[in-house]
Amino acid sequence: MADALKVGVAGLGTVGASVVRLLAMHGDMIGRKSGRSVKVTAVCARDKTRDRGIDVSGLDWFTDAVEMAEKADIDVFVELIGGDSGPAEVSVRTALASGKHVVTANKALLARHGVDLAKLAEEHEVCLNYEAAVAGGIPIVKTLRESMSGNEISRVYGILNGTCNYILTRMEAEGISFENCLADAQRLGYAEADPTFDIEGNDTAHKLAILTSLAFGTEIADDSIYIEGITSITTADIQAADELGYRIKLLGVAQRTDTGIEQRVHPTMVPKSSAIARIDGVLNAVAVDGDFVGEIVLVGPGAGGEATASSVVADIADIARGDETPVLGMPAKDLKEYKRARMRLHEGGYYMRLSVYDRPGAFAEIARCMAEAGISLESIVQRRHRAPGDDDHKAEDVAPQPVILITYETTEVAVKEALEVIMSKGVVADKPQMIRIEKLK
Repeated sequence: MADALKVGVAGLGTVGASVVRLLAMHGDMIGRKSGRSVKVTAVCARDKTRDRGIDVSGLDWFTDAVEMAEKADIDVFVELIGGDSGPAEVSVRTALASGKHVVTANKALLARHGVDLAKLAEEHEVCLNYEAAVAGGIPIVKTLRESMSGNEISRVYGILNGTCNYILTRMEAEGISFENCLADAQRLGYAEADPTFDIEGNDTAHKLAILTSLAFGTEIADDSIYIEGITSITTADIQAADELGYRIKLLGVAQRTDTGIEQRVHPTMVPKSSAIARIDGVLNAVAVDGDFVGEIVLVGPGAGGEATASSVVADIADIARGDETPVLGMPAKDLKEYKRARMRLHEGGYYMRLSVYDRPGAFAEIARCMAEAGISLESIVQRRHRAPGDDDHKAEDVAPQPVILITYETTEVAVKEALEVIMSKGVVADKPQMIRIEKLK
């Protein structure tokens, strides 16, 4: 058997400690499977006295990740620091330039600098592996880079953020508000103290940008993604979706069109019968449509120390085995420039919830605005709620009534323009809610 593969782990948080623990427990098994033993020989963290539940005695200790990347006697540099710049970026670049393989779970770094880092890795003939950067323990990167290399992919989409999926699942199951669900998620450790990155869709967007490059052979374009989070979703939307036969999920969607690649992150109504609708709690799921294999769906934990460590160690085992795959599925020089698709026909229609003043002519005004925008309505549902004493008031003083509109296939541009006109007519009390409806299997 070849000499042991020496690994240095930069960042000993939940994931980093789990990586060290996993390799200590299963190092022999990994060695038997890969033909080369794997050994952690160096670690990097600021506080050496902190109890992380792992044995670091006998390991070279660094407090500077860049110094470890440059000077440590290691074959593989594992970056688990986080962030799209600063020590994470500099240490990864240093490791690659020093001829060391790199394994990272840093989606933000890859979304921002992935193509440059891929070129650097290829220039120095080393691996840059990042299975843990997208969907935690789900092997979607290996699936796209290797297993589906014989397929032309038309679409990749999925639930890529466990925090949002947990919140939406609880809102549906228990009928509680977004704010209360978020507070519970923070208390249970499923959401950060500042959850903005998750609930506004940015975390999903970073992951989607990486998947898009792998699926379609394009340069990463994280600045070309339409992003909409889940903060506007209410229990009324959840209830309406349920009655209409849908569930609401935050999806990241990338698909090939005649005019380019479309990337979008937003709340979506999906049929209850679809596979993606059944993914609850903090689980993630990724679906890929290939021309020969059809649709495949991978489901698993999208975060957590042990699940993420599992993917990190799988990347290390690939390096021990001698597997070398182009970082983004093909040589970086062959990646196509990303071409953003024009706004197009949306196949699933739209859900709209309006708070309409109960006045003569209000519905006629709304219908006229829709017709002038070329939008056909599949259904209109009014839930009439009168407060006590409403009958004693004039018509113009009656509380606004919730009205739900479902459209046939139309364009997003048309829907948004129609809603803007409706708001300008003074017939609705609040900004209308709009959610896309996806036709999924």
